[in-house]
Amino acid sequence: MGLTNTQYNTIMRDYQRQQAKNQRDLAARTEELYGKYPQLSEIDAAVAAAGTACARRLLSDEPSSVQELRDRIAGLSARRKEILRKAGYPDDYLTPRFRCPDCRDTGYIGSERCHCFKQAAIDLLYTQSNLREVLSRENFSSFSLDYYSEKITDPLTGLSARKTAERALEECRRFVQEFDDRFENLFLYGDTGLGKTFLAHCVAKELLESAHSVVYFSSFGLFELFADSTFGRKEEYGRREEPDRAAMEEHIFDCDLLIIDDLGTELANSFVCSQLFHVLNERIQYRRSTLISTNLALQTFADTYSERVFSRISSNYTMLRMFGEDIRIKKKLSSENA
Repeated sequence: MGLTNTQYNTIMRDYQRQQAKNQRDLAARTEELYGKYPQLSEIDAAVAAAGTACARRLLSDEPSSVQELRDRIAGLSARRKEILRKAGYPDDYLTPRFRCPDCRDTGYIGSERCHCFKQAAIDLLYTQSNLREVLSRENFSSFSLDYYSEKITDPLTGLSARKTAERALEECRRFVQEFDDRFENLFLYGDTGLGKTFLAHCVAKELLESAHSVVYFSSFGLFELFADSTFGRKEEYGRREEPDRAAMEEHIFDCDLLIIDDLGTELANSFVCSQLFHVLNERIQYRRSTLISTNLALQTFADTYSERVFSRISSNYTMLRMFGEDIRIKKKLSSENA
C-alpha cells in the first residue's frame, strides 16, 4: 500500500484498540448474562472442559473417543442458544462483535490486507474529514427534488428539470446497488448549482458505508497532486499535512471508486489532459469505477480535453445531464425572503 512504518503502525494501533474494545464489550455482555442466568456460566465452563479434553485425546492419538466429546459440545451449545432465545437475546450475544467481520478486526484475511485496511490507509494518506462532514448532510436521504421545476423543460432532451433530476437520482442509486455486480462509470454534467456534487456525495457515502474504498478529489486537487509528484514540488498540499504522494497515486488507480469533482475548473493544459487520459484509461482497463462531474457542456469538454479523452468517456460512462435553475441561488433567495 506504500505506507511508511509510522503510517502502518498508526493503522495497526487502531486495530489493536478496536480488538480491546471488542473484548471489553464481550466481557460486559458475558458478566451481565452470567449474573441473570448462572446456568450459562456452567454451560460455558463445561464446553471449555470438553474442548480441552477433545484436544488432549487428539494429541494422544485417540480419535475414536473424540466424537462423544464433540456431541457433548454440540448439545451444550444448543442448550446455550435455547436459553438465550427464551431470554430474548440473539444467538450471537455472547460471541465477539467485529467492526469488520471479514477480517475480525485484524486488518488481514490470511496474508492479504483486508478491504477495511485499504480504506484506513486511504483515510490516513488523504484526510477526508471535510468530505465526511459533508456526507452527514449530503446523502440520498437528504437529496430533495423540490428544487427542480416541472415547468422548465430542457431543450436538448424535452424533459423537465424535475424529470431530469429524478433520472439522475435513480441512476446514481442503481449505480450503488449494482456496484459489486457490474463495472460502470458515471459522468454528471450541466450548469453550476444543479446538484452534481451533491449526487457524487450521495454515492460516496453509500459506498463508504458498505466498506468500499472511495477517493474523492476536486479536479484542482487531483492535478496539483500529479504536478507535485511529477515536478518535485514541495509546497504544503492545501491545509492538511502533505500525504505520501506515491502511495496516494497508487490509491487513485486502485481504489474501488475515484470521484473527480468539478472537472474543468482547473487550468487545463497538455499535462492535465495527458494525466486525465492516463487515469481514465488505467481505471477502465482494470475495471475500476470512476465518477466525474463537470460544469462544461459536452462540446466544450471535448474541445478542452481532446477528442481522445472524450471518446473514452462517451464510450465507457453513463452520461447524466443535469438541468434547471441554480439551487444555491434559490436557497439564498428563499432564506432572504423567510
